[in-house]
Amino acid sequence: MIANPKRRGSPESRRAKFGYIFAAPWLIGLLAFYFYPLFSSIFFSLTDYNGVIINGFVGLDNYMKLFADNVFIISIGNTLFYAVLVVPISLVFGVSTALLLNLPTKTQGIYRVIAFLPTLVPGVATALIWQWLLNSQLGLVNYWLYELGIQKPPTWFGSPVWAKPAMMLIAQWGIGTTLLTYMAGLNDIPSQYYEAAKIDGAGVIRRFFNVTLPLLSPVIFFNLVMGIIGSMQMFVLPFMISPDGTPANTMMFYAMYLYRNAFSYLRMGMASAMAWIMFVVIMGLTLLIYWSSGKWVHYMGE
Repeated sequence: MIANPKRRGSPESRRAKFGYIFAAPWLIGLLAFYFYPLFSSIFFSLTDYNGVIINGFVGLDNYMKLFADNVFIISIGNTLFYAVLVVPISLVFGVSTALLLNLPTKTQGIYRVIAFLPTLVPGVATALIWQWLLNSQLGLVNYWLYELGIQKPPTWFGSPVWAKPAMMLIAQWGIGTTLLTYMAGLNDIPSQYYEAAKIDGAGVIRRFFNVTLPLLSPVIFFNLVMGIIGSMQMFVLPFMISPDGTPANTMMFYAMYLYRNAFSYLRMGMASAMAWIMFVVIMGLTLLIYWSSGKWVHYMGE
């Protein structure tokens, strides 16, 4: 009869027991801080909950009230407008900057460090710095624009027209992390592809579109998904610059309105409903991009 190697008291059984013991803190944290809030928020979204007391089960009433709320609709429009513009701009700016930083020069390392440094600045500090730089009266940006001959520079955060473009400008300030992924992707492309393209007579532009861009598409796909998720959850910068969403709710992003419902108005049930709407929208966009990736994402060896 063959003995069971995992019988009680065996070395394998003891190792498995200690494995469960060491994994227990992580498993407890996963259950307590992820799964419980996740599933409880579904229940709270169907109740009149103020953060302390559940005043009753309301079903889909929270969702119906949200779509009848004018500020909620405005926050969706602001967030989608920001995401639709800032994500493609960030992709183009990130790829072009990575190509420049990948050029073999003596000062390549210095430029790479300079490009990555803004990423190390916390979001709160970034918001305060740019709030001062884009100040309509005392800011350096408007001072430089005035020196260049522009007599009436933009009022930036004080104008409904210029508030979101200012946010898009700030978004390009912290692309250091995406630059690292782009440069890693560029360095991962074998030089043999470029040599073969040169032999076939391809110039710089054709090599970019026929070699660099297709082989860099997996990194672009990753940054596209992460960019959409980040832009849909934009919170720190607009909240620090304009906590009430002024001017005219132009700076009222979706995550800001969710926060106000939860902690200013104590409408936790409605905030939970907003969180699940955001989850469904982000998941839908991610699945759509993933479905389309088979047509434009190319992996080496395929």
